[in-house]
Amino acid sequence: MRGYLAAIATSANDAIIGKNLAGTILTWNDAASRLFGYTAAEIVGQSITTLIPRDRLHEEADILDKMRHGRLFAHFDTERLTKDGQLIPVSLTISPIHDDSGAIIGISKVVRDLSESQRMNLELQSREALLQSILETVPDALVVANDRGVVLSFSSAAQKMFGYSAAEMVGQPINKLMPPHDAHAHDQYMKNYEVTGQRKIIGIGRVVLGQRRNGTQFPLELQIGEVRVEGSHLFTGFMHDLTEHQDRDRRLQELQSELIHMSRLSELGQMVSALSHEVNQPLTAIANYAAGLRRMVNAEKSPALRNAVDKVAEQADRARRIVLSLRALVRKEQRQRQMEHLEPLIRETSALALLGTSGRVDLNVLVRRGAAAAFIDRVQIQQVLLNLMRNAVEAMSESQVRRLSVDTNDAGELIAIRVTDSGPGLTAALREKLFQPFITTKAEGLGVGLSICRTIVEAHGGELVCEADDANGTTFSFTVPRGDGKSGAGEPAASGST
Repeated sequence: MRGYLAAIATSANDAIIGKNLAGTILTWNDAASRLFGYTAAEIVGQSITTLIPRDRLHEEADILDKMRHGRLFAHFDTERLTKDGQLIPVSLTISPIHDDSGAIIGISKVVRDLSESQRMNLELQSREALLQSILETVPDALVVANDRGVVLSFSSAAQKMFGYSAAEMVGQPINKLMPPHDAHAHDQYMKNYEVTGQRKIIGIGRVVLGQRRNGTQFPLELQIGEVRVEGSHLFTGFMHDLTEHQDRDRRLQELQSELIHMSRLSELGQMVSALSHEVNQPLTAIANYAAGLRRMVNAEKSPALRNAVDKVAEQADRARRIVLSLRALVRKEQRQRQMEHLEPLIRETSALALLGTSGRVDLNVLVRRGAAAAFIDRVQIQQVLLNLMRNAVEAMSESQVRRLSVDTNDAGELIAIRVTDSGPGLTAALREKLFQPFITTKAEGLGVGLSICRTIVEAHGGELVCEADDANGTTFSFTVPRGDGKSGAGEPAASGST
C-alpha cells in the first residue's frame, strides 16, 4: 500500500510535501522539485519556512494551531518562495498524517501552482475591461438579449438613447423598446425563428422604429448578431439613432427646394427684365403712333376710326402696365445681410450640389483664417455657389478625373471665393458670352444662371469672373464683403476632402 501511495506522489502533477509537527520537511516529490527548484536531497531535512516569505510566516503557526484543535483539513491561496527567490502564487491543501494509533504525527501539503491560472485570469479581466470600455464609449447603443427576448446587457449609449437605466432594462423583455405593433411582430418573428431556424433580419441592417421611455418614437438603424456560448443562445443588437440624420436630410431638402425656388424666381426676373426691355420699345412706338393718329382723325367725321384708334392706345397702355406689374412681381426685395461663417455654408451647399450625383466626385474645401467669414445674404450666396458647383459637376460628367475644389482667400476689404473643376475647360469664344442672358451650352438650360449669379455678386459689391484654361478645367472666382474679426491672411482655417 505504501508503495502504491509513493507511486502516486511521485507521478502527481501537483507538488506534495510531507513534514513533521516541528515543520521539518520529510518527503518531497518530483513536482515539488519542478515548482520550487530544490531537489529532494537539497530540501529534505530543511524547515518548511525555507519556502515561506517572511510576511507569511504566521500562516505556518496558524496551520499547526488548527491541527492541534482538530481541524483536520485546510485549503487556501497564498504565495511561496522558489529557490531563486521568486514569489509564486499557489493553492495549498493541508491534511494531517496519523500513526497507527490515530495520533497526528505530521502534515501533508499539496501545492498547486496558480501562476498560469492567475495570468489567464488577469488577461481575461483585461479583455473584459477593454470590452466594457469599448461598449461604454461606442456611440451606438448595444443591447444583448437571450433567446426568450430578455435583456441581459444594456450599454450606456442605449441608456441615453431610450431613457431607461440598465437596472430598469436588464431582465425586461426587449420589445419594451419597440412600438406596440413592432413589439408584437418581434415576438412572432422569434417564435418563427425558433421553429424554422430561418433568418429574416439577423445579419442584415434595417431601419426600424424605437420607442423611448417617454413614449416618443424615433427611427433607428438596427444590426442584429447571433452567438452561441456554452449552450446559451444570445442576440446582440447595435442601434444607431437616425433622428439627427433624417433631420439633416430634411433640412438639406428644404434648403435645396428654397434655393431652386429662388433660382427659378431669379430666372423669371431675368427673363421679364430682358423681355420687358424689348417689348417696351414697340409698345412705346404703338402708343406714339396711336397718339398721332388720334390728332389726325376727326372724331365727328370718322367716329368709328377714332374709336378704333382709342382702343389701340388703350390696349398698348394696358400691355405696358402688365409688363410693369410683372417686373414688380419678380423684383427682389432687399434681403437682410449678416456675418456668416463660410466653412459650414460651403459644406452645406456642396452637400446639395453633389446630391444625386452619379459617380464619385472628389471634393476639397479650404477656408483660410483670413477669409473665414463674410458679410452676406446667406441664401443668395448659397445660390451662387450651388449654381457654380452644379455647373462644375455637369462639366466633369465625361472626365476620368472628377475633382471639385472650393477655397477662400483674403482680397483686402473683400474675400475671394474660387470654385475650380477638372473638366474640359471653356473656349475663349464661349468665355466672352458666359454672363449674357440666354447663352447656354446645356440642351435644357435657359442660360440665365451665370447672369443671375453675377447680379447677386455685384449687388454685394463684388465681382464674378471666369479664370478658365482651355485644357485644364475651369475656375470661377467671385468676391464678397468680409465679415468682422479680420485675422492673418494666408493660413488655412479649415480644410477637408470628401
